[in-house]
Amino acid sequence: MTTPQYKTPQELLAAMSKESENFLNSFAFEQGQEMMTEFSKAWQSIFSQTFDQPQKWTEFFQNYQQQQMNLWMTFLNPQNATQTSGETKATKVTDRRFSGKAWEENPVFNYLKQSYLLASDVLVKAAEAANLDEENQKRLNFYTRYFVDAMSPTNFVSTNPEVMQLAIETKGQSLLDGLKNMLGDMEKGRISMTDESAFKVGENIAVTAGSVVFQNELIQLIQYKPTTEKVNSQPVIVVPPCINKFYIMDLQPSNSLVKFIVDQGYTVFLISWINPDESLANTQWDDYIERGSITAFEKVLEITGSPKLNAVSWCVGGTILATTLAILHARNQGDMVASATYLTTMLDFSDPGDIGVFLSETAVAQREAHLKITKVLSGRDLATAFNMLRANDLIWSYVVNNYLKGQSPQPFDILYWNSDSTNMPAAMYIFYLKNMYLENNLVKPNKLTICGEKIDLGNIKTPSYFLSTIEDHIAPWKSTFLGTEKVSGNIEFVLGASGHIAGVINPANKNRRNYWVGGELGKGADHWLQTAESKAGSWWKHWAEWAAKQGGEIIDARHTLGNDFYKEIEAAPGSYVKRRIDRVV
Repeated sequence: MTTPQYKTPQELLAAMSKESENFLNSFAFEQGQEMMTEFSKAWQSIFSQTFDQPQKWTEFFQNYQQQQMNLWMTFLNPQNATQTSGETKATKVTDRRFSGKAWEENPVFNYLKQSYLLASDVLVKAAEAANLDEENQKRLNFYTRYFVDAMSPTNFVSTNPEVMQLAIETKGQSLLDGLKNMLGDMEKGRISMTDESAFKVGENIAVTAGSVVFQNELIQLIQYKPTTEKVNSQPVIVVPPCINKFYIMDLQPSNSLVKFIVDQGYTVFLISWINPDESLANTQWDDYIERGSITAFEKVLEITGSPKLNAVSWCVGGTILATTLAILHARNQGDMVASATYLTTMLDFSDPGDIGVFLSETAVAQREAHLKITKVLSGRDLATAFNMLRANDLIWSYVVNNYLKGQSPQPFDILYWNSDSTNMPAAMYIFYLKNMYLENNLVKPNKLTICGEKIDLGNIKTPSYFLSTIEDHIAPWKSTFLGTEKVSGNIEFVLGASGHIAGVINPANKNRRNYWVGGELGKGADHWLQTAESKAGSWWKHWAEWAAKQGGEIIDARHTLGNDFYKEIEAAPGSYVKRRIDRVV
């Protein structure tokens, strides 16, 4: 992309300001209109409380005014001014956004930082002090925090001394580079979090050797080549989430969970979901089960000749797996699955965590009306929502580095995957929102009928391995723990360190972090953790030891993929995963 030429610094700054405004009005604030609406709506309740409890709120904001006066006096006469305890607490917070020396050494910018932190602290505390019901209180807290983070002086050229100093040192080149980065991202409709030119699916990412051996309109079934001379007679099938590309589980050889499982001596298959367009708008949750997971299970058994398989799932893939197992048990076919692994999977959605702020009945109804027009949920919109949950790390840090400082993001495979979003069919997505998040119907025995069968998770007797992560903000570990109380059979629960992605993709060869095992089940999540034992390193090896106990004989590996009926269609990772649909109008 060619960046326009500017004759004066003033023209360049004006262009940056204009394009920044366009940026905020487009994809960075793709849900910004909703954010401002929800922020205003939530704060109306606080304003109404000022009439009911005028003294409380008058004292609250008088205290704020006093602290602001102290800041102002400090700015005017820093040697003689004193700090109040309130000011110290509000303005001495360690914050990576203000780590540059100029925020401390320059009195103007130091005052700007302190004033912003104080105002942020007051707004957040005012929100937390509101007397609302639990759902609206969470929404108020979230939108208040999102608003104050968005308004940080670090996010704007004229109020960020590091940006201004860099512009002077580079004679404006940093701003030109930033403008070029911004215009490029506006064309793509998303923020660049990594050097996307550094990766190509099937060449240096998602490279575990294998072939597509079956496909229909929803899935490609990949079979991977064995790397050992002997394998377990029970194959493994991986059920990844359908809201993301599968290769988060097959990044590079050094951090590929798929390759790790293959190397443990298993014949491994994987479901690669289609990235749907409008033609699949009416595809139902039932279709993802019947034509997706159940079909894939049947093909795996036909190809290998094994009577049983082991299933490994992640996130929404685990919700699909549990639904599948409930149906198979209702059909007296549950024995085909020897074991089930659920990685950061929610079965009970009674407490969905931070994502719940987007999932009120009103919000879902609005989304449903919108999907009648678009036919599919844009993967970009879904990614934006998840990024909003960690806005400083996943939105504003890139705004500052990419656009204000003109820097290019570094190559990072996980962030490349994070930017490679997947759409969801309207019908399937609305069913998922209503029956899981809004009504929590999956855990209500016989409440749902899927693929013609009443769903009762309690009938699932398959040995199960649950892996949760202690810092997970998408599938909170105490919520995923509830899954252990919904299914029957032998259960192993493991709690890993870190979050939803890094806690799962924790390669055994690096032996990093830790995990907890051996807690007492049946008495709640807190009791389990109190009675659990911490182990150093990755949970991958622990899973491998557990999986080896789930049956099967050791047989010669078969290096020919597929069979006489199911021929190799194309090399892994297949074509479905390479399908990118960035924009849904």
